[in-house]
Amino acid sequence: MICLALPGLVISTEQGQLTGRGLEGYYRAGRRLLSRCQVRVAGREPLAVQARMAAADRVRFVGTLRVSPYAGPDPDVVVERIRHADGTERITLRSTAPRPVRLPVEVALGTDLADLGAIASGTAGPELPASVHDSGLRWSCSAGTSSVTAAPPPADALASAGLLRWDVELPPGGSTTVELRVRPDGAGPVRAAGRATTSPLAAARATGDHPGAPALLRTSIEDLQALLLRDPAHPSDRYLAAGAPWRCGLAPAEALAAARMALPLGTRLATGTLRTLARTQIPAPDARSGMIPGPLRDAGPRLPPACTATEATLLFPVLLAEARRWGLPEHETEELLPAAERCLTWLRATVGDGTYLYDPQTEGPARCETQAHAHRAAVLGADLLDACGRPGGDGLRQWAKALRNAFREDFWVEHPGGGRPAAARAPDGRLVARLGASVVHLLDPGLLGGGELAPGLLDKVRTEQLARLLGGPVMDSGWGLRGLGTKEAEYNPFGHRGGAVRVQETAVAVAGLAAAGYEKEATSLLRGVLAAADAFGHRLPEMYAGEPRTDGNAPVPHPAACRPAATSAAAGVLLLTTLTGIRPDAPVGTVTLRPVRSAPLGEIGLTGLRVAGTPFSVRVSRLGVAMVEEAAAGLQLRA
Repeated sequence: MICLALPGLVISTEQGQLTGRGLEGYYRAGRRLLSRCQVRVAGREPLAVQARMAAADRVRFVGTLRVSPYAGPDPDVVVERIRHADGTERITLRSTAPRPVRLPVEVALGTDLADLGAIASGTAGPELPASVHDSGLRWSCSAGTSSVTAAPPPADALASAGLLRWDVELPPGGSTTVELRVRPDGAGPVRAAGRATTSPLAAARATGDHPGAPALLRTSIEDLQALLLRDPAHPSDRYLAAGAPWRCGLAPAEALAAARMALPLGTRLATGTLRTLARTQIPAPDARSGMIPGPLRDAGPRLPPACTATEATLLFPVLLAEARRWGLPEHETEELLPAAERCLTWLRATVGDGTYLYDPQTEGPARCETQAHAHRAAVLGADLLDACGRPGGDGLRQWAKALRNAFREDFWVEHPGGGRPAAARAPDGRLVARLGASVVHLLDPGLLGGGELAPGLLDKVRTEQLARLLGGPVMDSGWGLRGLGTKEAEYNPFGHRGGAVRVQETAVAVAGLAAAGYEKEATSLLRGVLAAADAFGHRLPEMYAGEPRTDGNAPVPHPAACRPAATSAAAGVLLLTTLTGIRPDAPVGTVTLRPVRSAPLGEIGLTGLRVAGTPFSVRVSRLGVAMVEEAAAGLQLRA
């Protein structure tokens, strides 16, 4: 059970006791401040009866004890623990015993002050010796210090045993609370970026017939808030960490993708993300000038690692262009435009006189999804340059047109079943013919003005064939879209790029299929991932096993998945807003609605979204008719 308000993070089991095993503990900025926190009452551990996430940043544990003689089977003391990601734990004892009870309460504490990477790799050291400090205990090593203080102060603090003790008297019906505060030495409470007075994310709400929709949107927004980080040098700029517990820092491609999916919650997250990444852009005269740096990422079987810097550099102008459609102020667009121009200049310089963008650029293949990202960047980038009176749009459009024409011939693998897009094309022209989820990016051409989508790399006939493939049992697991088709030799339901369901790609597929008119296939994937969300308590992990859905089973977690993850939380927003088909064009004061006509979840209403910087609410009836219920003054509904 992970609760977080970055840079604070707590990892617990459902038993509630922190035992020091595995990843358990309180963390700040990736270092474990406390690994062991075990409560004993009257010499015994409470019997754990419930563990529930109260919010993204806190978890509630309930345990019980029988302390009175002749009490029968009923417990007469309840022990409640509220554990916060900010480093606070409140332990409350409540008595229902018929007579006053006097109970010794002990809290055993310990830590190794190890960083998360060492813990994950099994190289963390032993627990450190404690010393008595203030009203608690303190630990120190070369990597830093941490302390636990208690209120009220304990009656005894035993450094050698790492133990704090109280003698508690509870009258019938009485209660008492002990509060522990875990801190790096000399530090104050966690100042979580998501807990600022003014959030960059709108507090949108969902209503309607499907019981899971409100919970999914609420949890998605809470998780996005909890994953927010500040640029240390520019605290007003906030962006999303990739996910917990493994990737609690900036991952450019994931941060941009998540900010793009979260645009219905406002443009401020997009602004902070773009500003932060613009400051990382590689300057001239480096040969990679204009790129946004990023690490390599495993691309699954039969393909070399992909460069997330390529993806991030191509997503930057797309996010800026679409944020402008959602209502990014013109002065902020102008401020970020030079960085977007540098991304587009890098694209044209890297492609040169060729047609395809290779990834990695020096020796990698031309990947299907990279061509989709590059084409979208060129088309939306050209539109953005024209709108801002900058040159270069015509050249980008001409290259995008040439890419479309070549792609439709060079990237299609004929097959008795109707053919499929190739996953990649080697520099010598050989095709990698596997069927994987990366092809969903072909269905995501991007948003232009007037509520129109950009042209895609596939024609209508091949789009229909792709929709049929994505909607079939080879790719649709019943819980979402598999990363690799089951008929591929390398298929592995736990392969994070070789068969597992990745929530972001499933959401992109749902949105793309619905926009292209393939509602049956979109609906099947949507219902599958919503069923998975229900099984995961509406906190969707980054990925889970691509095993088939059958009666009575549940989606199987992936042991290496982040949960929460920025892209899966933002995917929850995209999945639900797809049903309403909102396509804004704030610069000209219009919004177009293209709802899913089959209304797969029945009636659904979304309130508190943001279009043109103003609250926007929409409802889709059971007949698939969309109605705007709240909008900016002067915003016109476009047919």
